[in-house]
Amino acid sequence: MANALVQLDNFFLTYQSDNSFSLNINHFSIAPDSWVFIEGPSGCGKTTFLNAITGLIKPNRGHIHILGTDITKLNPVACDQFRADHFGIIFQLFNLIPYLSVIENIILPCTFSKIKKKKALLNSQTLVDEARRLCFELNIDDHLLHKPVNQLSIGQQQRVSIARAIIGQPDIIIADEATSALDQERTDQFMTLLLNECQTYNLSLIFVSHNKSLQSSFQQVYSLNHINETKLETRHVLV
Repeated sequence: MANALVQLDNFFLTYQSDNSFSLNINHFSIAPDSWVFIEGPSGCGKTTFLNAITGLIKPNRGHIHILGTDITKLNPVACDQFRADHFGIIFQLFNLIPYLSVIENIILPCTFSKIKKKKALLNSQTLVDEARRLCFELNIDDHLLHKPVNQLSIGQQQRVSIARAIIGQPDIIIADEATSALDQERTDQFMTLLLNECQTYNLSLIFVSHNKSLQSSFQQVYSLNHINETKLETRHVLV
């Protein structure tokens, strides 16, 4: 696919510590401006797939092109910088820094990426102002902004995690089982907030989950099945 957002070719990955597991993808691509849902049971390789496309691990063979760059050819330092510049990541347990305030957590990605910092300052005069603006969008109350995030409720932390992921408008938002620790009400709130923000800023989204009930919100749905070798297969494309 020309100008693909993400493209994998002849991809194969296995672990020396567990040669019973392998991830084998002949070809897979995601178009720009897509919302993609990837589902599969625990242990099928969903997190491994995300770690590969964000450059945290390298395949045994094959190529991974992100925004036209083959990240398998980047050295570790360059790969870390590429990830910081182009991805916003929402983790399963949010991975906020507990002793930092809400504001400090949100602006953290901009301290590692000049690209994100530059984009953030197109909207506001300072990074703190931009973090405040995002908090207002996400209904994070002013009195919480300078509190350590470990004093926030789960619902408040999920909002902070979204703000941290979207500050600086990264090219790709990655969500790794981001609702697995939430009850249904909080899951619904989280999905509404996340999808609204992606729509507002025209952000591409790759959402990985074992929760198939979430897939109706996505334009493309894929299944990562663990059958001998794990293969990425199209389940259906929503029109």
